[in-house]
Amino acid sequence: MQLHSESHGPVELVALPTRLVMANAQEARAALKRLVEQGHHRLVFDLRKVEFVDSSGLSVLVSTLKAVKPHRGEVVLLSPSNGVRSLIELTRLHQVFAIFEDRAAALHELGSAEVSS
Repeated sequence: MQLHSESHGPVELVALPTRLVMANAQEARAALKRLVEQGHHRLVFDLRKVEFVDSSGLSVLVSTLKAVKPHRGEVVLLSPSNGVRSLIELTRLHQVFAIFEDRAAALHELGSAEVSS
């Protein structure tokens, strides 16, 4: 799976697929692991086009967060749909991940976190 990502200074903006489910979770996890191994430790997951996430998809988000933490990294979520946001809140992951509706604010938050580390 090829994930689209773009660098914004120290922050990597990663567009996730429309469905993040068991069928593609392993591929997504591997692609994100490669990003982390390449030194990208401040990630904004763009969820604007994500229509559905299952528990396997949520585990991809959590495992990526765990992978960046030893590097003093962070993962935030950008613009989840109402359905995806409901699942994130139901599983209480909104207490683990910061959620932004504004792309510039998400990029700024992680970019300024790098400066203050």
